[in-house]
Amino acid sequence: MALSRDYRRTIGTAFLDICSPAVADFYRYWDGKRNGRAMPARADIDPIEMKPWLPGIILIDIFSYPDRMVYRLVGSQSVEMRGRDVTGLTVQEGFHGPSLDEVLENYRVVVTERKPVYDIEGLYSANGNLKDSESLLLPLSSDGSRVDKVIIYLVISPVLPKLLGK
Repeated sequence: MALSRDYRRTIGTAFLDICSPAVADFYRYWDGKRNGRAMPARADIDPIEMKPWLPGIILIDIFSYPDRMVYRLVGSQSVEMRGRDVTGLTVQEGFHGPSLDEVLENYRVVVTERKPVYDIEGLYSANGNLKDSESLLLPLSSDGSRVDKVIIYLVISPVLPKLLGK
């Protein structure tokens, strides 16, 4: 696996100092659902409570890492960014990111280490426009131990010069 030294990935909660308010709010929502556990279950997450974040939500079923991770739900922001709906596809078939290796590394950290992963990058949307993409990947577990789903909150915005080092 070839990983880039320039990839901006933050593991743990240090991202709270640099992320957008919407990402921080979503993290706090997830964190509040843990109730003293390492991670909440999918059943703890209420779509009605998540209304402000729904366009940016992606839910991945983890049947086995890395071989069988399937997009269960893909929000409208991700569909617009990709130019297609990848619901039902594996991560390998439908990923959107700098490389499959980088994307799989994000999932590896969330699934095997059970830690949040935050990344921010400039990506080209399906229509060729450069956009900033903030992604927060968080683990979910039905049994409190094994990660069986990953919930992602995606925020897409026009490119911000400060994030590109300008």
